[in-house]
Amino acid sequence: VQLQASGGGLVQAGGSLRLSCAASGRSFRDYNTGWFRQAPGKEREFVAALKRSASNTYYADSVKGRFTISRDNAQNTVYLQMNSLKPEDTAVYYCAISSGILSTIRNSDVYAYWGQGTLVTVSS
Repeated sequence: VQLQASGGGLVQAGGSLRLSCAASGRSFRDYNTGWFRQAPGKEREFVAALKRSASNTYYADSVKGRFTISRDNAQNTVYLQMNSLKPEDTAVYYCAISSGILSTIRNSDVYAYWGQGTLVTVSS
């Protein structure tokens, strides 16, 4: 399976970006999908996740109300809409898929397949 993340870039604080994660070889409907990020000098952290049924979404407190995860089944693509961006959102963003149980959806260790990452830089 291959995951291709895209959509990163440079944006001013308060701006928006939409990240995309396209999958080949697997359907997102069979997996929980997560977005994680890693800032320079920091550990990778959970950002958002979508249950395989798409009936539930999960967010880190730091992005709740600003970020939205969604899925287009026809395109087999998962999106992360990021609004009201802050400089502290600057990081490399990764998408990943997991067949783990729901209670582990925020745990990066259970995600078996990862995209290559896309850089988001938010200037102040």
